[in-house]
Amino acid sequence: MDKEISKNLPREDDEETINLISSLPSDIDFEGTKLFKYQGCWYNEKTLQAILSFQRDFEPQDTDIIVASFPKSGTTWLKALTVALLERSKHSSDNHPLVLENPHSLVPFFELRLYLKSSKPDLSNISSSPRLFSTHVPFQTLKEGLKNSPCKIVYVWRNLKDVLVSFWYFKCANQEIEEAKNSLESMFESFCTGVSYYGPFWEHVLSYWRGSLEYPKHVLFLKYEELKTEPHAQLKKLAEFLGCPFTLQEEENGSLEEILDLCSFSNLKNLEINKTGRTPGGVDHKNFFRKGQVGDSKNYLTPEMEKRIDMIIEDKFRGSDIKF
Repeated sequence: MDKEISKNLPREDDEETINLISSLPSDIDFEGTKLFKYQGCWYNEKTLQAILSFQRDFEPQDTDIIVASFPKSGTTWLKALTVALLERSKHSSDNHPLVLENPHSLVPFFELRLYLKSSKPDLSNISSSPRLFSTHVPFQTLKEGLKNSPCKIVYVWRNLKDVLVSFWYFKCANQEIEEAKNSLESMFESFCTGVSYYGPFWEHVLSYWRGSLEYPKHVLFLKYEELKTEPHAQLKKLAEFLGCPFTLQEEENGSLEEILDLCSFSNLKNLEINKTGRTPGGVDHKNFFRKGQVGDSKNYLTPEMEKRIDMIIEDKFRGSDIKF
């Protein structure tokens, strides 16, 4: 048994789990963090421990809804849209959940919040139906924790170049360091090799793409860029998938526009809760709202970086109908 791992693990974790982690392939990412490869993707020690606890102990309900994504792919926005769809017509503008809470508080992560502090968190206070959860794990890992439940999974993916730059800024903001050129280059290398937190990116996206083909009634595969260019059509698709389609009267009364305005980047960014609050994990809410633009990565990546990513994407997504 790896004594260093057992010492660093939080909470009340059993020896079997500790031995499992110590037996996994490991590598070092661009920050010098030791990552472990589990079911095709890489995690740090604490995140992996939470994932294993989730897989073992989570008791799904058939009405559960899970918002899934690779980090920095539009997660915050999709959480907000999902909450707004399910809560529409229940609240006035001044007491709407999205005005009072950050989207990440309303839709908690399995492995980054609920199962991070305890291997058996108390979920009894999540009483609403449907219950809303989120995750950054790939489909095969999430599916194991859902134990064949027919609950709904909504996945959003985004162009790798924009994900990389957004992830870089997020890291710098959380660590309160200035964006240094060498840190972007180091993260770029990790992304390209696939040895990065929750990576490889392509394995993650392809897992949910395959899941949406195999289970179309239970897995919705959304593209961030299409949410930006076709917001009305994508919002209607999301509502239908979640079982709460818009009525003709709602459409005529401007319900779609109200939700899109409420969940717009500028509105969410300027809400007081998102300018001053912090997540239970200590992340400033404002760090989740930088630009939200499509193609902003071109202002940061060199032509050589872009070309290398293009070659990787062409290779890894060959045979799928995923278009970048």
